Amino acid sequence: MEDVIIVDQLSKSYGSTQAVNSISFSVRKGEIFGIIGPNGAGKTTTIEMLEGIRKPDGGAISVLGLTPHKQLRELNKRIGVQFQATAIQKKMKVKEALDLFSSFYKTNQKDHLIALLGLHEKLNANFEDLSGGWKQRLTLALATLHKPEILFLDEPSMGLDPHARREMWKLIHVLKEEGCTIVLTTHYMEEAEKLCDRVAMIYGGRLKALDTPENLLNEIPVHYLSFESKELEYDFLISLPSVVNVDVENHTFKLLSDDQQETAYYIFKYCHENNILLRNFRFEKGSLDDLFVHFLEKEQTA
Repeated sequence: MEDVIIVDQLSKSYGSTQAVNSISFSVRKGEIFGIIGPNGAGKTTTIEMLEGIRKPDGGAISVLGLTPHKQLRELNKRIGVQFQATAIQKKMKVKEALDLFSSFYKTNQKDHLIALLGLHEKLNANFEDLSGGWKQRLTLALATLHKPEILFLDEPSMGLDPHARREMWKLIHVLKEEGCTIVLTTHYMEEAEKLCDRVAMIYGGRLKALDTPENLLNEIPVHYLSFESKELEYDFLISLPSVVNVDVENHTFKLLSDDQQETAYYIFKYCHENNILLRNFRFEKGSLDDLFVHFLEKEQTA
């Protein structure tokens, strides 16, 4: 499958802070590619260099065969960008915004997008009166009016309620089905699992893992133990060998562990010696969210 984006040893610093540190990856035509990681990981800086907004300090980028920061005018004709926040005048009506942005292009798919995104009922509404979900729909329309070959989405569902988030996911899938390659950043792990064909996990400016969500969990196993106990305490559990993270709520514990068997042995041994009863003990395979926590904990303790 054709690579439409190729990134080789990409780096970017702000003063003494290394925001992006020698990252390499490629994006295939027609896929949804996710760049995921915690806030401050370097996701937005990376995507802004792909868009040509920021110039890299080192490495090379090819987007549709173009060097973004050197051929920005030509690139802008072929890509679409939905920022975390788009500056639209508060009193501008939805129809006015669509007409204005449509005037920038010789050809556009305004009518198709109005129908696809269900914007008919909001055409005469002021931008300031739209809910977060409707604002995202409008900015998505503005970013795709010219039918871009690649669409960049920076945290597309940030601030949306669960229903609006799922509606946004459906729209992104439709755009993919229409032939658009999509690159998105997110720190919502469920979003990455639901949307992305492949994900690049970035921590501290470095690429930690790259694969399909399913393969990441198979090749980099993340497992946890869950059980109920009124006697066991957090401090004891977090000190056990191989334990990466402990969550507890209403006496229900969830332990993220690099070695389930070793961790379980110490728990059973301690409970046997102290006559402690465990309830609903289970060995479970982790989700992408657990893998996210796993890398984050290791980054913080490195």
